[in-house]
Amino acid sequence: MPVPERGPRERMVFSAAQLIRRDGVGATGMREVAAHAGAPRGSLQHYFPGGKQQLVGEAVTWAGRYAGRRVARFLAELSKSGEPTPAGLFAAMVAQWTDEYATAGFATGCPVAAATVDRAASGEAARRAAAAAFADWTAPVAGALTGMGVPAARAGSLATLMISSLEGAILIARAEQDARALTAVATELGPLLDAAVEGDPCGG
Repeated sequence: MPVPERGPRERMVFSAAQLIRRDGVGATGMREVAAHAGAPRGSLQHYFPGGKQQLVGEAVTWAGRYAGRRVARFLAELSKSGEPTPAGLFAAMVAQWTDEYATAGFATGCPVAAATVDRAASGEAARRAAAAAFADWTAPVAGALTGMGVPAARAGSLATLMISSLEGAILIARAEQDARALTAVATELGPLLDAAVEGDPCGG
């Protein structure tokens, strides 16, 4: 992810998200975040009076909104080569990770998932932030599916299926140091997603 040109507070939230996705919540310290962001350590208490819990929560919130905004970018790219499809959208979501792993290795994952898994270090507030972050991501995916012709009654469930499959495949890819699982979910879920489009001859 590119480093945004923002103020020290925003840089620290961004840096926290990057360190959490690489090291997890427990191993991400406030000093490391300040150093990564190039911000004075004294500014941490000023901007985050709630300490690490607040910073983690805001980093997770940022990550969920970032993922949600990516959906519109994927759709714009898909539209350049034709009509977007559910399978095409999911393939783009997966490709974001396969491309990263091909160029930078398997060191990083999703910061929202990391905060959820590392519950002992992240706390209840971060768990709530993670739940909200997944909702911030799921909603635009569901909206995109509806726009492609998927019935609204199914769009939310299929968006959850897409995101949970992607998150699980990311974990497996990092464990195996291989993108096999990511490729598999894109290949296997693609036809199912496209069949959900109303009027599709293969759908219900």
